[in-house]
This record gives sequence, C-alpha cells and structure tokens, in this order.
Amino acid sequence: MRTPRLLVAAATVVALAACSGGGAVEGTPGGSGVRDPYFPKAGNGGYDIGHYDLRLDYAPDADAGSGAGHLTGTATITARATRDLSAFDLDLKGLDVEEVTVEGRDARFNRAGQELTVRPAEELNDGETFRYSGEPETITDPDDSEEGWLPTADGAVGLGEPTGSMAWFPGSHHPSDKATYDLAMTVPEGLGVVSNGELRDERTRGGRTTFTWHTAEPMASHVVTVAVGEWETARSTTDDGLPVYTAVDPTQADASRKVLKRIPEIMDWARQNFGPYPFSSTGAIVDRDEDAGYALETQNRPYFPGTPDTVLLVHELAHQWYGNSVSPKTWRDMWLNEGFATYAEWLWEEDHGGDTAQETFEALYDGTYYDDEDANDSIWAFPPADPPDAAHISDSPVYQRGAMVLHKIRETVGDDAFRELLHGWAAAHRHGNADTEDFTAYVERSAPDEDFSEIWADWLRGDGRPDAP
Repeated sequence: MRTPRLLVAAATVVALAACSGGGAVEGTPGGSGVRDPYFPKAGNGGYDIGHYDLRLDYAPDADAGSGAGHLTGTATITARATRDLSAFDLDLKGLDVEEVTVEGRDARFNRAGQELTVRPAEELNDGETFRYSGEPETITDPDDSEEGWLPTADGAVGLGEPTGSMAWFPGSHHPSDKATYDLAMTVPEGLGVVSNGELRDERTRGGRTTFTWHTAEPMASHVVTVAVGEWETARSTTDDGLPVYTAVDPTQADASRKVLKRIPEIMDWARQNFGPYPFSSTGAIVDRDEDAGYALETQNRPYFPGTPDTVLLVHELAHQWYGNSVSPKTWRDMWLNEGFATYAEWLWEEDHGGDTAQETFEALYDGTYYDDEDANDSIWAFPPADPPDAAHISDSPVYQRGAMVLHKIRETVGDDAFRELLHGWAAAHRHGNADTEDFTAYVERSAPDEDFSEIWADWLRGDGRPDAP
C-alpha cells in the first residue's frame, strides 16, 4: 500500500436546513451509513447534501520527487436535513479531528472508523463547523486495488470508486447522495490542477496558481477527481459546441494525441446511441502508466493511467450516461454501470468494422473470447446482479455477463426498440439513481408484449452458464 506523506489541516462548514423550530435537540441521530449491502457504513442518514465547496492548497515536497507534500483545505457543505436530527455523521477516514463547533459553540463529537459523529448543543440550523488534520490515506479496496489519495511522479490524484473520496474530503460518500461541486486548488506555479466540470478561473499570484473548477450537474463522490501534476492541456469543441478539455502528462502526449482527437467522433456516436449528453463538458485525463492501476469514469473527463485505446475511451465515455448520470442505488447494482459500458464497446466495434455484438456474445458463451481458459470460465462465477461480496463487484461477470444480459434483451425486442430502450433508460433516471429492479421493470414496461422472465432468471440472476441460447 502506497501511503502519501501529506499533512492536511482544514475547516469544514456544514449548512443544514433544520426540520423543526429552535430550542434543545429533540430529534434522533442521522445514522451512520445507508446500509449498502457491500459498504454498509458508506453515506449517512438524515440529510441530503446539495453542494460541496472545496478550497484546497497543495505544496509538494521539493526533495521528495514522488508526489509527497502538504495539503490544506476548507470544505463548505450545504445540506438539507430530512428529519429532526440530534446528531449527524460524515464520512472521513484517516484524519484527526481537532475541534467541532456549531454556530460558534463547541459541539461534542466522536470518531468510529470512517464515521465522524457530531452532536450539537442545539438543533441543527446552519454554520456547523469542524476542523481536522492528518495524513490522507491510500485506501486498499477489498479487491486489493488502491484508491483515495494516490501520490504520482509529479503530484497526486484523488480517485474515489467506491469509497476513496473520504480520504481527502468529508462528506456523504455513497452514490445515492449526489451534489454539485466547486473546487479550487492552489499549487506552485508550473503545476496544473485538473478536476471535474469546467475550469472557471486560473490565476497566479506570488509564485502560486489557483485553478477553480465548477460542476453544475449532480455528481456522486466516487467519480470526483482532482489531479495535480505537469500537464499538456488542450481545449476544443465538438461540432455542436460541447467543450472538450484534455490534460495529458507530457510523457504520454505523443502516444495519446491520435486517440484523444477521436473524442468528438465518439461523443457524436454515443449521442446517437444513448441520447442527449447529460453534462456540460467532456474530455480526458491521461497520467503516467504507473500512477494508478486502472482507468476510472470520473465525471466529465475520465482518468487513464497511460494512453487508452479507442475501445477503452468508448467504455469510459459511455459511463457518463450509465454510471455517472444514471448512478446505482447500491453497489450491488454495479452491473448497471459496467454491463452498459461494456456493451457500448460491443456496439462501437460492430459499427466500426469489428466483430458484431452477436459474434462477441457467442465467443463469450463458447469460451473462446479470452486466450486463457480460467478467464473464460470466470464469466460464469456468479450472476451479474448478485456479486458474492465487495471484493467481486468489479469482476468479469459484472462486465461481460452484464453486457450479455443487454444483448439478450436486444435479441428479444429488436434493434430499433433496443436503441429506444437505451435512450429511454438514460432519460428516465437522468442525474438520478436506479437499481436492478428499476431496470427490469422499465424493460417490461417498454415491451409489454414480450416475456423477459427467462432472461432475468437465467442470465441476470441465475448461477452458472445458462443453457445454449
């Protein structure tokens, strides 16, 4: 586990709209976690966050040369209480809380794992503040991948799926609680900062530059990112005026140039297949190969460790519709992210001279898709809608067998109706959340004359490889 040598000192302001009048606290605690089946402590009950305002300052260690340094920040969180609260929780991992005040008065608090529980002296109103400091963690997931705050060769990157964002800012870190964001980070002149949304300002004073980013559309915290380093940036637009912003590590610039130029083409193709783009800009971040172990669909501009190929770029951009705009209600519904993005790969290949989706489906079913027999067998390890535990939510069945479910639906309804279904599903839950039951119900409503019971029983929820299709 790579642990960044960073010191954080920050103040967080939480503005909560109370549900009752003034006086002593008579409500109930908000609750730690939303009882996700795989990450039960993720998120928090009793309130809904509407906006984060993150003000961060990063000073790398000039002698380290490995991304180590000093990070300070202030987070202002605007939230709405959904019931009378005597206490509320925030997800914050690996940082020491210095003090908590509520409207200028000291408040009691305690820490338990990733939970910071605040107990104000009076009912929640506005101006709840706490200060914290410590070393942000690189979190090792149940599948042994790393997330959270990752040091890089020339800076650092925050990657959050599924719960890593709690390593560098406090909040309600579950996809069911989306919010808009403003993020401003100050770094030494010569370094750049890339985040989600649109770059609103870049200003240098006294040898330090502040980059201010704004995300106007709701965003789940696991697709929030901030990447600090040396970047070659490019701005352009698609044919219909959508801003495209790319940031590439100089070591990857030559290799990335050709594939990143295809972003407008991919976006046009995706809109035809998935419907209107749900966000106000697009792009990509390309870091060095060794800086992370995976690509991630960070909102507006996916993150890649090393130059992606076209199919991977298609996959992560498709996530902007399926996974980012339509986000899972729980992490059990991960196949609604990855099955759709994987099927987008199949559609792209089909439309651009590669294998048809039917040929890809047959290769997976026949066990000839991968060169490795174990990899082919792994597709049938568990149903895509029911991973056995948190360590398996990103395994092959979630991706490949999830895509196979979609192909079976396409076979049943036909190509035209299937495209309408892709458009309609993205529109029905735009900027919201959905689970597997929502999806199966939507499909059945969209094609009321068809019987999908065998697809749900055998392909979506059944154990092992179904009988020959």
